[in-house]
Amino acid sequence: MAQTEKVVDIDNPQAINSFIIGEGHGIKGLVDMGLDSLPKQYIQPESERTASINKVVPGESIPVIDLSKWEDPKVARSICEAVEKWGFFQVINHGVPIEVLDSVKEATFRFFGLSHEEKKMFFKEHSPSNHVRLSTSFFPKAESAMEWKDYLSLFYVSDEEALQWWPAACRDQLLDYMKKCESIIQPLCKVIMDGLGIKEIDAKKQSLLTGSKRINLNYYPRCPKPELTVGVGRHSDVSTFTILLQDDVGGLYVRGLDGESWIHVPPIHGAIVINIGDALQIMSNGRYKSIEHRVTANGTHDRISIPLFINPNPSDMVSPLAEVLEKTGEEPKYKTVLYSDYVLHFYRKAHQGKDTLELARK
Repeated sequence: MAQTEKVVDIDNPQAINSFIIGEGHGIKGLVDMGLDSLPKQYIQPESERTASINKVVPGESIPVIDLSKWEDPKVARSICEAVEKWGFFQVINHGVPIEVLDSVKEATFRFFGLSHEEKKMFFKEHSPSNHVRLSTSFFPKAESAMEWKDYLSLFYVSDEEALQWWPAACRDQLLDYMKKCESIIQPLCKVIMDGLGIKEIDAKKQSLLTGSKRINLNYYPRCPKPELTVGVGRHSDVSTFTILLQDDVGGLYVRGLDGESWIHVPPIHGAIVINIGDALQIMSNGRYKSIEHRVTANGTHDRISIPLFINPNPSDMVSPLAEVLEKTGEEPKYKTVLYSDYVLHFYRKAHQGKDTLELARK
């Protein structure tokens, strides 16, 4: 691939920010320029660097669940145990064809392989739609140290809207993938509600569970000094649950059961990672866990991941479900929050573990 012609002084933070954010080149533009050292604004505090993952539990990982027989009670029990204990699990034989997964990964590389001129129209300052946003890091304005990641974020409204505004390099593959993921989404909703003693999912609960969807294409370019930075900082998702497709590079870590160690999530070809988000932790009154996770930078390979966030509708009021409180006799641990307010709070600050959940905690 040809290197970016423009030369940027990496010792000048203003020049770097102008290049990656103002001009929309992103981190990929720096790497294509032949970057061989890490700009200062990407150097993380020692407590957040890769070396801080000093309590990785070797040989341990999150559960892997075979979904080939959804009707088998053992599958439901395995899922409920996973979301209560780990908050994360991988699924195999899930019904989404391997060729669909591969096409989404190819489309992700294809989009980020476009020229700057082709991509810049989707950069959030220039995008023709509020539902299409190409950006970098997480929220640079609020970050004392930036994350080593570019990403395209697409909020799903309808196929018609997506066909009009989503990038042609990836839209067809993403829409097909999202449709195929329904083979996971609806049965999973039934299982997790059954686990809470809720046998019927009415329209209100369906909206709370799956009222909106967002899909991101995450691109982590090869990093010259991966030990000094992060791909994504510590956080939990704000979704009901997240369906994550990762490539074979690896780098996703989740909090261990002791709350201090970290567990690597090894890529399994054809598998999909599922994790519980804050919204479902609130709805379950803390029974289901949204778990802190992070991504390391890589010094030898570009990495991609594609999270599909299954969320409440932005206008939904999220709180512990009445049936959960009635069944357990517990007091609500969380107050009622407007979901759009909760999400806005998350996106207005840097990643800081699970601190967003404090907005809802009583």
